[in-house]
Amino acid sequence: MENRLASTVAVVTGAAQGIGAAIARLFVQEGCFVYVTDINDELGEAVASALGDRACYLRLDVRREEDWQRVALQVLRERGSWNVLVNNAGITGFEQGAVPHDPEHASLEDWHAVHNTNLDGVFLGCKYAIRSMRLSGTGSIINISSRSGLVGIPSAAAYASSKAAVRNHTKTVALYCAEQGLKIRCNSIHPAATLTPMWEPMLGSGSDREERMAALVRDTPLRRFGMPEEVAAVALLLASNEATYITGSEFNIDGGLLAGTAVTPTVVK
Repeated sequence: MENRLASTVAVVTGAAQGIGAAIARLFVQEGCFVYVTDINDELGEAVASALGDRACYLRLDVRREEDWQRVALQVLRERGSWNVLVNNAGITGFEQGAVPHDPEHASLEDWHAVHNTNLDGVFLGCKYAIRSMRLSGTGSIINISSRSGLVGIPSAAAYASSKAAVRNHTKTVALYCAEQGLKIRCNSIHPAATLTPMWEPMLGSGSDREERMAALVRDTPLRRFGMPEEVAAVALLLASNEATYITGSEFNIDGGLLAGTAVTPTVVK
């Protein structure tokens, strides 16, 4: 199938690199007009430019309500409708280096910083997407949560907490829209270790890179990292008309990690 998102307008947050950029690329390939949004202007503009005339870059700090108001107005003014939102922007809390993020030693400031982006950003995105999508009564909101939103992560308490809240808010939004009689669907995607730039500081570029990669996914049954394009493929399904009966659901992309105990692959001769 081709052009699964023809005549569709999408906003993708955190789209300057990684999963967000992969989603933007796939959406454009499928006929969508994509607003690439981020706070990294240089990378965001480069992504949008590479996608051609079916994409443009908008600066959007997901923590700021005035930014969401501006983007919503601009999208509706320029395109006439807003059909898909992918709330992808997020931080781990370790972007500026190693700091305590365990439940005992994390600072309140660091805790708030993670939640401001990962949770407040999703709340605001859902709020303005619902208001904009009311004009047509239909739409798809896709929230990028994490495997960490389904299990505890002692060394990343704020990240795990924020992603768990995204999972729950997704279901609340789905039920609210149904209650309102709107055909606006809301679902969450939960990637595990996905090979994006956030992993590069841990992987490095030395001769032991492959060894480090193998160690980080040792407990994953499929024994590898996920790829951003694999997350994008699920986002495409949820954005398309093939998923019109899917709402309030969660999709794990984790190489089998949450299926149970990690297994050792066997060879059948």
